[in-house]
Amino acid sequence: MRLLFWAAALATAFSPLSSPDPAFRQEQLRFPRVREAYSLNGTTLQAQLQQHGIAPERLELFIRALKVERRVEAWGRNQGEGEFQLLRTFRLAGTSGTLGPKRRLGDGQVPEGFYHINRFNPNSLFHLSLGLDYPNAADLQHSGLQDPGNDIFIHGSDATIGCLPITDAGIRELYVLAVEARAAGQLDIPVHIFPFELTDANIARRMASPHTAFWLELAPGYQRFADTHQLPTVTVEAGGAYAVQ
Repeated sequence: MRLLFWAAALATAFSPLSSPDPAFRQEQLRFPRVREAYSLNGTTLQAQLQQHGIAPERLELFIRALKVERRVEAWGRNQGEGEFQLLRTFRLAGTSGTLGPKRRLGDGQVPEGFYHINRFNPNSLFHLSLGLDYPNAADLQHSGLQDPGNDIFIHGSDATIGCLPITDAGIRELYVLAVEARAAGQLDIPVHIFPFELTDANIARRMASPHTAFWLELAPGYQRFADTHQLPTVTVEAGGAYAVQ
């Protein structure tokens, strides 16, 4: 009943930034784990969006992860309108590697940088999973001739080698939000992964790190969102450096 209520509510006509794709939701609902996620969380998440003034059928989603603080945040707004609002915070249930970006296959590192969701896996080995477009253009530049690796996901469980696990319960909620944003027409769901809250004070405490110059590239993107709750425009320069506007 809850699953049907959510889907029906999202059938309302609207004019998003891109065309809605309700068939994407229906395709995902073919899978038992996705149906379970909707059954357990659909009504609650719909009510939460409405409490924030976000029409579920117009959801635009942004995901931010902070490694030291061990949290993954889901932010939302009506498509293209106003500031993003914090919807849910999930505990990062496991980590691997150390601070700093991922540069090669097998290094165990969780990536750091600016990414997008590019895969929905309803039959993951870790319950459900959302794939990132790692390696991106910056990663490929920095990895040089080395294999940078791939298959980085936000997923269930608490086990990881380079991924972002948020428990089965957490991924069920985030997966539903991501499916709804995609069905509402959001083709690119951004995911920003930072080593820690990139404030001046936090960076100053780690000036001896070999990664400080890289973190200073990420910091304007972190700060723009912190100040405005709007997403920055991020490009990759010829040498692989991030440029943030």
